[in-house]
Amino acid sequence: MAEKNKIRGNLVVFVVGQSQIQRTLKQMEQLDSLRSAPHYFGAIVPAQKIIGTEERTIRGQKIGFTVKAYMPDVIIAEAAAELDDIFNENNLDFREEMANNCREILQKHKVRKETDEEYSVWCVGGYHGSPDTFLIYGDKIAGFLKSEKLPLDEKEIEKTLEISIKYAQNDLTIIDWDGAFVFDPQNHFGSALEMFEIANAQLLRYRILDNELEQRMKRVNQLLKEMDGKKLALKSREIKQVVRELIAIRSASVLEFESTERDIKLIGDWYSARLYDLIAKKFHFDEWRQRIHLKLDSIEDIYSMISENFNVSLRARLENISLIGWLILMVGWFILIVFEFANLAK
Repeated sequence: MAEKNKIRGNLVVFVVGQSQIQRTLKQMEQLDSLRSAPHYFGAIVPAQKIIGTEERTIRGQKIGFTVKAYMPDVIIAEAAAELDDIFNENNLDFREEMANNCREILQKHKVRKETDEEYSVWCVGGYHGSPDTFLIYGDKIAGFLKSEKLPLDEKEIEKTLEISIKYAQNDLTIIDWDGAFVFDPQNHFGSALEMFEIANAQLLRYRILDNELEQRMKRVNQLLKEMDGKKLALKSREIKQVVRELIAIRSASVLEFESTERDIKLIGDWYSARLYDLIAKKFHFDEWRQRIHLKLDSIEDIYSMISENFNVSLRARLENISLIGWLILMVGWFILIVFEFANLAK
């Protein structure tokens, strides 16, 4: 019985970050689809590429690290360890050390320190019967998923365990913000792990885009405040340049996000598609999209306001130039008339 024995398992910890450089990498071997996916699964799922592997020792245990990439600049450092007792409370500290080592490895690839996504997947396999047997450890499962050592309230534990998905009778995947538990008697964890990595990469892109839009909007607002009549033309050109950059970021990012999500939904592997959809809800992708779209709408409003003000200012300057031109012309005609009268008087 599960309650009388230590439960062996595996812990996979990965950290996703954005590299400051872009490069071409050799193609990684496609992970097999383990849920009866059609032949086009490998061509549709965003392809991972491998950078390299290394081995490190943590608490006397040798841990394998794999460095992957989603082209052109998203890097993943992934660590995998075997655990004699997956529900041991010390595993949270062990997980933290694995994550810190992942971040150290990411720094070798010029990954930005200020933004990354960390995730842990606790894997249990090789059992017989229903995975519900392991729910007697529900408090530990919920605590591990939330990286929380304090005892959780029963309602919080129930809410955490509710976010789950089953494919066959004997498997179960429980999903939370910081991690997931995957129970599979056949030890088929590869496809689920890949979905978690894709989702975290997508979340990273949302966060980066949101931050970039925020910084650009602050810059535009600052320029608007600095504008005055004497420097109107100069500032308008600078603002329009910033807005053009915003529009370029918007176009590229929105196309990338929509393409990734569209391709995921087209996967014939129904388990992977449903799993990704559940992860997306847990990661609040809809809220991220709404947040970004609001900022993009604000950018369009700012661009329209700038264009209108610039056009009005330009028309005013042209009218003033035209008026000055007429005045100069009238003065010129007046001087000519004076000279003509002077010549006649002679």
